[in-house]
Amino acid sequence: MTQRRNFLGRTNEGFACDRCGLEVLPLARGGFRNHCPRCLWSKHVDGVPGDRSAACGGAMAPIRVEPDAKREWMIVHHCLACGFLRRNRAALADPRQPDNLEALIDLARQAAVGQRER
Repeated sequence: MTQRRNFLGRTNEGFACDRCGLEVLPLARGGFRNHCPRCLWSKHVDGVPGDRSAACGGAMAPIRVEPDAKREWMIVHHCLACGFLRRNRAALADPRQPDNLEALIDLARQAAVGQRER
């Protein structure tokens, strides 16, 4: 996975979710929102978070949730077009449009069931 190092990207922009149609607001406290807070899907548009340089444009499915070193939740997305994987911080504390906690719990549950079935 690509790491961002001293990156000053474009502004924090809103977008319409290609999956469910929600008008997604930019994060209120900086950073780059790159997934829908309702359905958790993303789109492969970044090479490095916020740069909007990836030419792929494929749909990125949320495949699992995992904690990071700061005890925050990360959503792992998988590009259905090219196979790229990216970890994205969940935006549960965003005051205007937080990520759907129920969707995160469902994703974690689905991933756990998938692990047990292997």
